[in-house]
Amino acid sequence: MAIEKILFATSEAHPLIKTGGLADVSGSLPAALNALDKDVRIILPAYRTVLDSCRDWKPIAHFELPNVNEPVRLLEGQLPGTTVLTWLVDIPSLFDREGGPYHDANGLDWSDNAQRFTAFCRAIEAIACAQIVPDWQPDIVHCNDWQTGLAAALLSQHGERPGTVFTIHNLAYQGLYPASTFAELQLTENFWSMHALEFHDQLSMIKGGLVFADMLSTVSPTYAREIQTPDFGCGLEALLRHRQDRLLGILNGADYEAWNPLKDPYIEHPYDANKLAGKAQNKAALQTAFALAKKPRTAVIGMISRLAEQKGFDLLLEALPGIMKKNVQLVILGSGDKKIEQGLRDASASYPGKIGLQIGYDEALSHRIEAGADIFLMPSRYEPCGLNQIYSLRYGTIPVVHRTGGLADTVVDLTPISQANHTANGFVFDEANASDLRAAVFRALECYRQKNVWRELVAQAMAVDFSWNSSARRYLDLYRIAYELSH
Repeated sequence: MAIEKILFATSEAHPLIKTGGLADVSGSLPAALNALDKDVRIILPAYRTVLDSCRDWKPIAHFELPNVNEPVRLLEGQLPGTTVLTWLVDIPSLFDREGGPYHDANGLDWSDNAQRFTAFCRAIEAIACAQIVPDWQPDIVHCNDWQTGLAAALLSQHGERPGTVFTIHNLAYQGLYPASTFAELQLTENFWSMHALEFHDQLSMIKGGLVFADMLSTVSPTYAREIQTPDFGCGLEALLRHRQDRLLGILNGADYEAWNPLKDPYIEHPYDANKLAGKAQNKAALQTAFALAKKPRTAVIGMISRLAEQKGFDLLLEALPGIMKKNVQLVILGSGDKKIEQGLRDASASYPGKIGLQIGYDEALSHRIEAGADIFLMPSRYEPCGLNQIYSLRYGTIPVVHRTGGLADTVVDLTPISQANHTANGFVFDEANASDLRAAVFRALECYRQKNVWRELVAQAMAVDFSWNSSARRYLDLYRIAYELSH
């Protein structure tokens, strides 16, 4: 059967709400499916910040949900910048509050996250079963990460139901809650089992998707293999090995409309692979923005990231003294672990004029870093997919990455063989340690000094196509399998 109707369930979607890569995927994959003539509808909680930007969206249904002591509204509009129909589940007591989607203003988890996302999953269940919008029922419900995992479990209880797909964007975030929470959520008793939602006497929301979805996917082929091992499986590797025949790694695509150096509204000087003069001008502008000396021959390394050990910032801090001895400048945009933030502030003070640091997130600045840097560093210990290395390739900003997850699937190390066959597009190091990181940066800097080799590397990087078109078609294949398994 041809899959026509898809309900895309997510806890964040760019540009409405974003904390990480899930939002980028949720903002671009549905649009890519829409472009393939599929009827895709995104469903998202009505957070306060989302409501503020969607004041003209219309309510299309009012309904009640178990364990929710207020009427629920379903609001309808279009995801900004697309034609994708988007539904907001409006439960004011759970979602209309100051702070982020998962954390309060102090960065602490909302104490009622289990209740919040269980209610959201019950809304997904009701809509998927055509109880709320009677004239529309999806063929597939595509759930993403632990916040929507329970929806797959709830739908498994229905005889006539859509097929379900569950995508793991980052297995480390599992939605774990005390056993007492299970009773508070009024879920069916048979879900409390090691073969269902119980995980070492805790409630595991992610297991709702891992156990009950018809098909599983994750965001790169290498990460799909990695999570079946103890090093990356976060305690769930045995379950994932058990379901490996239902697990597929599909590389995330990039939104090449939003990330296009020739049309990017955030950068001052548009450019492409044939006219790279704009990149040099963007570099000078970036150096000015970070109060660094305008030195066209000094390599600028960029980093845009959550500041966490997962992202390898502790390795960077250890490797910095050696790197800073070179003719190099470093610009960093991100926020996260306070210890790492302070370590980077201290490093910036220790190397005045060589390190530019901005704590926080700034979408426009992230584009300017991609356009202005020569090299992009991603030393992540693990990286399910990663998008910035894909954006970097598009912008001719050569990635230096640790060989893991999607970084391994997208960056081809410059070696004599890859140089000879013109497939290289970056630099890759094998072990997550400061020594290997430093050596890879040194290799990149040595190559940067060889203008002809560097120019060819930039051209090869910019020629790679990681747009959503190919990945969206692979998701359609996955949906067909899930639908067949559910019927």
